[in-house]
Amino acid sequence: MKKHNIVKKFFAVAAAAALTLSLGACTGGQTQDSQPPQNETQDVAGATQQPAGGKTYKVAIIKQMDHASLDEIAEAVEKRLDEIAAGNGVTIEYETTSGQNDQSTLKQLADQAIADKVDVIIPIATAAAKVAALSAEDTKTPVVFAAVSYPADEKVQLTGIDHVTGTSDALNTRFIIDMMLAQNPELKKVGLLYSLSEDNSAIPIAEAKDYLTEKGIAYSEQTANSNDEVIAAVSALIADGVDAVFTPTDNVIQSAELAIYESLIDAGIPHYGGADSFARNGAFAGSGVNYTLLGGQTADLAYDVLTKGMDSMEDYYLLEGGIITVNTETAAAMNIDYSVFSSMGTVVEVVTTED
Repeated sequence: MKKHNIVKKFFAVAAAAALTLSLGACTGGQTQDSQPPQNETQDVAGATQQPAGGKTYKVAIIKQMDHASLDEIAEAVEKRLDEIAAGNGVTIEYETTSGQNDQSTLKQLADQAIADKVDVIIPIATAAAKVAALSAEDTKTPVVFAAVSYPADEKVQLTGIDHVTGTSDALNTRFIIDMMLAQNPELKKVGLLYSLSEDNSAIPIAEAKDYLTEKGIAYSEQTANSNDEVIAAVSALIADGVDAVFTPTDNVIQSAELAIYESLIDAGIPHYGGADSFARNGAFAGSGVNYTLLGGQTADLAYDVLTKGMDSMEDYYLLEGGIITVNTETAAAMNIDYSVFSSMGTVVEVVTTED
């Protein structure tokens, strides 16, 4: 039986390998090691699995909502499932749906997956994972979540459940604030922009407040739960004279990034996010987990569950971050020299995209 205590396993991923995965066509979940031999695949712990003998598996992939980060994860899961099927002589049928950040829709999708007798559900993001775990409570259908930042948090409570495991993208909040200070040693006030509806934002925002207080830096916080509210919150932070804005891995804010980044550029205020997708949608910089890698590792974990069962699974697996993504167009528009980040980690340069 799966352990009921909280057990974390760290994916030690070299920065260069993560960079390759981010910029290339990607292997959809392979680490820096070479590709596995034909008819074999690697599970998340690195062990080699043998062919499963022509079986057919049904998988439901449920995104909490549509936006760059969650889309990237879903695409990586799909790609890796295709690779696993081809490499092991099995058939993996999957369907990807989106709950559009609506609890009722997420419940309908999870319940439908159960009714369809899928072999595993892969919910992407915290709200989707919580709903899927609850829907599968009676049938014990395996749930392998992706990108749940704090699965052990009392507001999330996804640990100690026999039919649930997954991958975590917990954020190094202090590192992002250190990035702010490296870029602007005269930092006086930081804006904290997040959604109260996002459980995964609570811990990093609390961490940010503690660290900023420790550094003697003031902060101003604004919350929002819709695009219009996000736009209004950014206007309030600009009026409050913040020097930089921090947002954790918050799906609501990220989905509104394209609507706010130009206002922040015009105000000369760099926006730092907890994922590369913020920067890809116009924010100055993002730092955190490589979501293509996370999606691939989640697919590996799901196949491990399908072939080995849940007994050997940990409560969750923590993917290591460390990639700094900078939007060069935004940096140029604000005349920011981001070369200071090169000594802090691997820097990936991107431009603004509309997806």
